Amino acid sequence: MTGMVEVMIDSVRVSLTNQQRIVLLRELEHERYLPIWIGPFEAEAITISLQEIEVARPQTHDLLITSLEALNARLMRVEVIALKGEVFYGNLVVDMGGQLFNVDARPSDCIALAVRAHVPILVDREVMHEAAIVPEPDVQAQVLSPETENAQPQEPEILPEEARKRLSVFEDFLKNVNLGDEPGEDSSPDEPGSDPGNNK
Repeated sequence: MTGMVEVMIDSVRVSLTNQQRIVLLRELEHERYLPIWIGPFEAEAITISLQEIEVARPQTHDLLITSLEALNARLMRVEVIALKGEVFYGNLVVDMGGQLFNVDARPSDCIALAVRAHVPILVDREVMHEAAIVPEPDVQAQVLSPETENAQPQEPEILPEEARKRLSVFEDFLKNVNLGDEPGEDSSPDEPGSDPGNNK
């Protein structure tokens, strides 16, 4: 777990251009956001749980949580462990009889389960380094302290060409996202990266 960072769900949004959904994960200790494309059913499942909407019958993710409980197993945490091409890979960490099991899963399903079980969502540091977005600060709103006035500007980090091309899509999307909104489904144009199983 030393190579993981904890995130929370910032919001679930829908693209006005193609009606695809995206979940924004925000790092707890830094102002970094990880956008992941998800399917409409997974987006609905996450939103329903975030908004604590009661449904008449258990949904698929509710059924899995109930099944784990019936087997005396417990979901400990969910993880986004890899990014290959434009596909994110997830993992469920399940405790059964004191033994931990790793279960391969789509990140969208991992997140839908995490909000129901109230367990941490972790992301591999390399994935955050490669795909996370840091919003541009409002330079005019910054107040310089005596320490920062004399500070030397840092050189921007140079990413590989392939990574820059992929991340430019994320940046275009986040320019139109109000990161101050409450968690839930919202509307916003453009498009970022994907979740296996929704190609996805």
